[in-house]
Amino acid sequence: MHFLTRDVPPWRTLEIIPRWRNAWVSATTHRVATPARPDGVEWTVVHRKAAVVIAPFLAGGRVLLVRQERIPVRAALWEFPAGQIDPPNEARAEAEDEDLLLATAARELREEAGHALAPGGRWERLGYFFTSAAFTDEHSHLVAATLVEPHAGGHAPEADEAITECRAFSPEELRAMIASGEIRDANSLAMFARLSAGGWPEKAFRECAEGRNDPANA
Repeated sequence: MHFLTRDVPPWRTLEIIPRWRNAWVSATTHRVATPARPDGVEWTVVHRKAAVVIAPFLAGGRVLLVRQERIPVRAALWEFPAGQIDPPNEARAEAEDEDLLLATAARELREEAGHALAPGGRWERLGYFFTSAAFTDEHSHLVAATLVEPHAGGHAPEADEAITECRAFSPEELRAMIASGEIRDANSLAMFARLSAGGWPEKAFRECAEGRNDPANA
């Protein structure tokens, strides 16, 4: 179980029965006592490693998205770069500490978007969300990267990834893509909602446009 889904009284795990697993996901039957169901209820739970979603802002305030083939939905979707956290040991997996999250963010920014945090740039953690809480404990941490620049080594996608394009978009373009349904994955919708709730992406747009994170002004 993730550290975010441990029992907090009066929630109490009565039994966990393993059903199936592979290298990426596992399925178990949980019997859990809840505030409304103290005698316990059975629920099928899919476990997946936590992930990091990155909003990479360029000088000028545009944000990078990647277009990636997604086999389950038979489509190539425009998304914020993202990837699973691969901790070196179980203790780090449970903690999901900041160093591990930001290392994952830097890795995925390089692999999927071919960019890196620029001198004078900064990371900002924006919380996390549960991707589909009715059946899985999977959650994604949201991280903004202001300011980024092309990585000298370019893109380095994993062998099982098919990223067909990487492009910069303005806040207005992002809104239009969401309104039209062109952007429709949970990670990207959650990231845009969180950015907007905090005054982003206009905040990052202004900071980049005014040169507050410009390496020349650092």
